[in-house]
Amino acid sequence: MNNKQSLQKQHTSKVRKPWFRTFFHYCSVKWNKLWNGHPPDYVLLTIASITALVMSVPIIYVIWRSLFAGSERWLKLLDTRIPGLLWNTLSLTFVVTALAVTMGVALAWFVNRCDLPGGKTWQWLLALPLVIPPYVGAMTYIIILGPRGWLWDVWGSQPWLQSIFENYPINIYSFWGLVFVLTMFTYPYVFLIASASLRKMNRNFEDAARSQGYSMQSIFWKISLPFLRPAIGAGAILIALYVLSDFGAISMLRYMTFTSAIYYQMGSFDSVAATVLSMVLILITIVVLWIEASTRKRTVHQTSNSYKPPELIKLGRWKTLVMGIVLAVFVLSVVLPVIVLVYWSSIGISMGAINSKFWQYTWNSILVCGLASLFSMLLALPLIYLKSRYRSVFTRMIDRLAYSGYALPGIIVALGIIFIFNNYIQLLYGSFILIAIAYIVRFLPQAMQSGEASLNLISPRIDEAARSLGHSSLKILFKITLPLIMPGVLAGGALVFVSSMKELPATLLLRPPGFDTLSVRIWVEAGEAVYHLAAPAALLVILVATLPLRWMLNK
Repeated sequence: MNNKQSLQKQHTSKVRKPWFRTFFHYCSVKWNKLWNGHPPDYVLLTIASITALVMSVPIIYVIWRSLFAGSERWLKLLDTRIPGLLWNTLSLTFVVTALAVTMGVALAWFVNRCDLPGGKTWQWLLALPLVIPPYVGAMTYIIILGPRGWLWDVWGSQPWLQSIFENYPINIYSFWGLVFVLTMFTYPYVFLIASASLRKMNRNFEDAARSQGYSMQSIFWKISLPFLRPAIGAGAILIALYVLSDFGAISMLRYMTFTSAIYYQMGSFDSVAATVLSMVLILITIVVLWIEASTRKRTVHQTSNSYKPPELIKLGRWKTLVMGIVLAVFVLSVVLPVIVLVYWSSIGISMGAINSKFWQYTWNSILVCGLASLFSMLLALPLIYLKSRYRSVFTRMIDRLAYSGYALPGIIVALGIIFIFNNYIQLLYGSFILIAIAYIVRFLPQAMQSGEASLNLISPRIDEAARSLGHSSLKILFKITLPLIMPGVLAGGALVFVSSMKELPATLLLRPPGFDTLSVRIWVEAGEAVYHLAAPAALLVILVATLPLRWMLNK
């Protein structure tokens, strides 16, 4: 090699080396700038990224399959199925949300702002319908109001009652029957959130309005109600999303919405039509979320620093009427369903319903719900820690992807999981692990919300001090932060466990042969009118769900 070639080679190497160095240096600078000079541990970031991608699988699958369903399939469904399903779903969602919001706000006002006897006790009692799954409530009201139910037994023996009900028949298998059931068991979403807002409302604003000559009615509409707007919006969106995703009560009462139509399409092995219907349901959900977000921009804030607790309103001669309304709601949403379940459970126990099969169903439920709860707590930790301590565009995107499964009905989550595991991970297909994964996708945000609330109470300076001593973010999370937020993490795990116990459509689609849970047995036995077998399982689900609710209300 001559000197000229050697010089050219050296010159080329000098040019190429700085180019690669410049590129990696540029990437390093941008990466550090993204995290304000303190990038997180790569293990935490990898776990959070994979979790977010898994959580977004169902919605990605539905969008992908529906886009390639073909115009003929879309046009056929648009001409036949979709218009009727759209009307049924939207009308049911609107009516139930409106009635439940009205009932929840009224009850919250009665309990927290009026001199109602036993006010604090009612705070707990009126929240109990939240632990009763609507499909259990539907089963109990089929027993009471069905064609040969308890009410028929009463009026069948009384000719004058029989003539009244012949002229004004009660049909639980109808739109209004379903509205009644869903309203009775979803109003606590608004009741609890509105109650918390009412307890924090500053009396100074009402006193100022009263000094200007406002009546109590005007104060409610112009002062109190605007302050309750965020609480009403939050409760309304929870109710609307629940109604859009409900399957158990809707199928028991023989009503057809998108969720039930998707399930029956899967039962007929038409997964393409199921994904098309799922895509429409996702679009409806997005529209509902957009409407709520757009109305949330107009909010009223309390700016006074001199806080005074709200003053109780004297009901006077209205006390009997208000007490009657509260008692009627409690009886219809709690007392009657529990009486029905206890009655049929006693019959079932006397007939041997509590046998080895019952305990097997119980163990199956505890197994999959326990796995979902445990892994939800573990996976939520990196997500909430990165969101709180390493704020960036990247962590915001991860957070939104992690929440995507929470806004989807369980049946759509199950569709995505079936597709992925049936085509790419067949080793786990047909195992109960898929049920636990579906629960994690559906309810991981509950664990995130609870853990994040606790983490926000911990000063970031603790992390900064540990980082200055050379500790990595992974070590800080598990050695320092986790012990401090453990109560919130455990509370989130309890919420995931309870929600998983009540989840029905995902369990129905993903359960392997011979693997039934309590929710599945309730649905199957109630569908066949074998109530003495369904009631003990339903009562056990309610008892398990009551414990964390009582713990949360005591906080």
